[in-house]
Amino acid sequence: MDFEQQFEEVRHRVKTKLGVASGCHDFDHTLRVLHNAELLAEKLPEADRKIVRLAALLHDFARPEEMASKGKICHALLGAELVRPLLAECGFSGGMIEAVSQAVLTHRYRAGRRPATLEAEIVYDADKLDSLGAVGIGRAFLFAGREHARLHNTAEEALSSEAYSREDTAYREYLVKLRKLPDCMLTAPGRRLAAERAAFMKEFFDRLNAETAVH
Repeated sequence: MDFEQQFEEVRHRVKTKLGVASGCHDFDHTLRVLHNAELLAEKLPEADRKIVRLAALLHDFARPEEMASKGKICHALLGAELVRPLLAECGFSGGMIEAVSQAVLTHRYRAGRRPATLEAEIVYDADKLDSLGAVGIGRAFLFAGREHARLHNTAEEALSSEAYSREDTAYREYLVKLRKLPDCMLTAPGRRLAAERAAFMKEFFDRLNAETAVH
């Protein structure tokens, strides 16, 4: 098989597994991250696009396990292991498998693992871009609704609460993580896109705070 045939086989397996994943980390999310990664790779032609595409496609392969464990399992750590036999079965070389596995391992914001290659940096940024802007807002509310969280709360309530609680609102996700993402981007084109999307998010939550304020 040539690369595109191998890629389609991996795509089929990812779609099958993530078909039962939660809406904020489902196969649609993976496809958006893949699209973001391809956009960034176009602006960074020195990157190996095959590695970028495969790692973007596989970055959330272990999300179902993490969600089922309520965050006790790190999907990046587990995913880096799970993708190895999958890629081997699809006929990829050892070097390609290692590069993709490392990109999967280091794509997660909260894990604090620094991507070591340009391809891994692109996948990291591509994933963060899907947490920003209008899509990022939608995903934050989707997750909060799945956890039966409130529509909105104050900054004090949000920051003093725990994850997976009634106070784990979209606003909490914004305060704890999303507003910090632009400063964490690793590529120049990623930083530019992140800044644009983050500005929209700030405007939205400022408006939400104003509309829900009790005087």
